[in-house]
Amino acid sequence: MQFGTDPKKVLEQAKAAHIDMVDLKFVDFPGLWQHFTLPLSEFSEDMFVEGAGFDGSSIRGFQEINESDMLLIPDASTAFIDPFSKNTLSFICTVKDPIRKIPYDKDPRYIAQKAVNYLEESGIADESYWGPEAEFFVFDNIRYGQNENSGFYFIDSTEGIWNSGKDEEGGNLGHKLRHKEGYFPVPPSDALQEIRNEMVRTMIECGIQVEVHHHEVATAGQCEIDLHYAPMVKMADQMMMYKYIVKNVALRYNKTATFMPKPLFNDNGSGMHTHQSLFKDGKNIFFDKKGYALLSENALHYIGGLLKHAPALCAFIAPTTNSYKRLVPGFEAPVNLVYSQRNRSASIRIPTYSESEKARRVEFRMPDPSCNPYLAFSAMLLAGLDGIKKKIDPGQPMDRDVYSLSNDDKLRIKTAPSTLPEALSALEADHEFLLQGGVFTKDAINTWIEYKKKKEVDPVRLRPHPWEFHLYYDI
Repeated sequence: MQFGTDPKKVLEQAKAAHIDMVDLKFVDFPGLWQHFTLPLSEFSEDMFVEGAGFDGSSIRGFQEINESDMLLIPDASTAFIDPFSKNTLSFICTVKDPIRKIPYDKDPRYIAQKAVNYLEESGIADESYWGPEAEFFVFDNIRYGQNENSGFYFIDSTEGIWNSGKDEEGGNLGHKLRHKEGYFPVPPSDALQEIRNEMVRTMIECGIQVEVHHHEVATAGQCEIDLHYAPMVKMADQMMMYKYIVKNVALRYNKTATFMPKPLFNDNGSGMHTHQSLFKDGKNIFFDKKGYALLSENALHYIGGLLKHAPALCAFIAPTTNSYKRLVPGFEAPVNLVYSQRNRSASIRIPTYSESEKARRVEFRMPDPSCNPYLAFSAMLLAGLDGIKKKIDPGQPMDRDVYSLSNDDKLRIKTAPSTLPEALSALEADHEFLLQGGVFTKDAINTWIEYKKKKEVDPVRLRPHPWEFHLYYDI
């Protein structure tokens, strides 16, 4: 069921559809949806303006306990019937400060809205379109734990090649996917076809336009579902819905889905190649029929901005310690800060499937799906706009396979950070482009860096790794 944008009409539709619960969803600073639910009888049209109160000090990256009261403002245009909660209407919300009566500067969705406003005010373009390709794994079992004297994780999947010799109940029927051979096999090797079908049907029911789905390269249930491009804030909203739907449909099948970038050793990790383009007055300003790969100067300068600021961007687009198990030179993920048409070993690829003006776009291949899409999209947009404003030269395209270059040639190519601490240090040194138009505030950037260091970098750094026992126990 599709809803309109007028709050009064949305509530009228909800009553006609026998809705009796209203769920308010919003994103915390690291990028997970949070929610609470009200009976429809307690939800009024006034709430679209006045909001609903919650404790901001209990949300990751938000308020201190002495300033905890915050408000959620539902966005009527985001209404959808929740497919996992009976007779429930869901809204995606932005966050408001109840004292100052203004939007909250550390609300990721508000940051994305400010980025869109800045784009329009710049005069460069009036719309940006985004098409992320998020990958994920669907496993049958996941166990993990760590304390002072032990630590482990255990992953299992009926597809996993490690189960080729397992004596399974009912007999082992084979069709296990060999490492790095999961791209496009048909069932029964692709054991997740019907699950992905249901994920896609559910997304469509919730108003998301889906282009394609398929099995991905890795064994053990790696998948991809690609969404049709959409304006930036809408796409970020849809990415949150995407994760919600994927995880809950998997649960219906007694399986578990994860967007962790690198859960498996020795096979491909999950990326989120992100297609992006800018339009003005309905025209794609990235297109020039005489340019390299049909790209305009604006597009090349946009690429220049992405490449220049890529190390700092990694703090938002590859924001976990696990992200850098995927971003390893010489392996499947592109870490080389170069651009090219068709070449998947470059961090920025220019797709050549179509010569259509509207299809001309750049694909940034370093992001992964652990990111907060509101922050990641905003940061990439600001980097690209900085490139256009300053006419940053991206250099010559790299149309050769980077992996086949000589060691001397490879050394001349800049690469992405190799750890999250390196990315955070790059962000500390290079963030002026994010402050343009007041999109990010210094407080938001400092909070991000401090949170990542204290809650993720330090806890991982302090704990022994299981492989260290293999390497060092007998020293």
